[in-house]
Amino acid sequence: MPPDANFFDDLGADSLVMARFCARVRKRPDLPTVSMKDVYRHPTIATLAVAFAPVAAAPIPTARPPVPAPVARPVPIERPAPVGTPRYVPCGALQLLVLIGLTALPALVAARAYAWISAGADVLDVYLRSVVFGGAAFVGACALPIVAKWVLVGRWRPQQIRIWSLHYLRFWLVKTLIRTSPLALFAGSPIYVLYLRAVGAKIGRGVVILSRSLPVCTDLLTIGAGTVVRKDVSMACYRAHADVIQTGRVMLGRDVLASESTVLDIDTALGDGAQLGHRSALHTGQAVPAGERWHGSPAQRTHVDFRTVGPVRCGSVRRAVYGLMQLLAVVLLYLPMIAGGVAIVLAVFPRLSAFVDAWVTAHGVGGMVAEALLGSFLLVLGGVVGGLLIVATVPRLIALAIRPGRVYRLYGVRYWIHRTIARLTNRNFLNALLGDSSYIVGYQRLVGYDLNRVEQTGSNFGQRTRTRTRTWSRSVPGRWSPTGCRSTTRSTRPRPSA
Repeated sequence: MPPDANFFDDLGADSLVMARFCARVRKRPDLPTVSMKDVYRHPTIATLAVAFAPVAAAPIPTARPPVPAPVARPVPIERPAPVGTPRYVPCGALQLLVLIGLTALPALVAARAYAWISAGADVLDVYLRSVVFGGAAFVGACALPIVAKWVLVGRWRPQQIRIWSLHYLRFWLVKTLIRTSPLALFAGSPIYVLYLRAVGAKIGRGVVILSRSLPVCTDLLTIGAGTVVRKDVSMACYRAHADVIQTGRVMLGRDVLASESTVLDIDTALGDGAQLGHRSALHTGQAVPAGERWHGSPAQRTHVDFRTVGPVRCGSVRRAVYGLMQLLAVVLLYLPMIAGGVAIVLAVFPRLSAFVDAWVTAHGVGGMVAEALLGSFLLVLGGVVGGLLIVATVPRLIALAIRPGRVYRLYGVRYWIHRTIARLTNRNFLNALLGDSSYIVGYQRLVGYDLNRVEQTGSNFGQRTRTRTRTWSRSVPGRWSPTGCRSTTRSTRPRPSA
């Protein structure tokens, strides 16, 4: 091979081939460690050899190269003695009992509630009972994690928690309740910020959090005013290390931008006006100075500006109205359909209700089992078919309200349209059902991807495909880029990412 031939352009290599190359190099003790980042920076044999040449043989540079940002190594801790069976088994047994209780109790309450809802005199009475039960269940499910956190833990502080201990059990229970709260579904809403404040996080005014990856040790999280935390940002404020759970602070200053799919380890910070690029990571001890832009893993300084749109004033009234409308939609529409949907259908069609009752009475236990099996089958089948029809039609119709190239404020009608399309075109159930099969290509085209000609190999995308929400296309679901309190639309087609 010519030493100046480009790995990708001239020799036809791809990322998988070069990843295998890096793995083989790492197995050679007489060669330096080469990463994929190094391959992209030095895509020829000649430049790669110069980059890893000994200092004495390296040519004298004409200009001083940039110094990479220092990475603070985690403080080594003494590994505790291995946890024995007397601690391991009781902790697992208690966790199992908690999970059984968290699933059995809601099922029992739901069964009693369905009987009460079904006893309604007419359709309006059934609907009102569904609203009452759904609202009460929603309030209880939202309050439980908040109460449990303050009762079982109080305030989090930097510490080390031994695994399989009672302290660890409290940590695990609070983490499970916080991340399964219904309010975790309100990412991107002012209600989401209020929920994080209720469990102890210190969050300033005008903060936008789009990540559903909720922090666990919330008292150790500080976010300044005007900060934007993008989708899939991880800032859990804890990590597992050497058989202990280490908790630490994560601090974001004012007007910070944490881009999509970034990881903030414990004891990290971003100064006022700092930016962290997408798919980057701050390792323990790293701090981005105020006004600087960093990217990579571990993150280093860069000159790329990740902020595409400047901030625009977004008042408290606008946020309050948007949050109130969300709550009304949940209490008056979604929860009644979940709590009493079957009862409402039977109330609308009394003949169907009479037929079901007669069938169960005539066949006894066998009739009840047959009714449950048939109802489950129809529910799943109808959900799949109905879901595909909704995904294929609703996003395309409501996307007509978005004009490419326009800038829209957050917490408005078009922001709600964007969030709706993002949820509809990123259904985990449909991706898991159709992914890793020959159906995934047709599903992607149904969602709106322009795949042109695809060579079908059985599994082109896998089960974790998603529509990135950064820029937007009028006819094809795409991306959205909120910064401050407004966002930008662009007429670019999204590319599927596996």
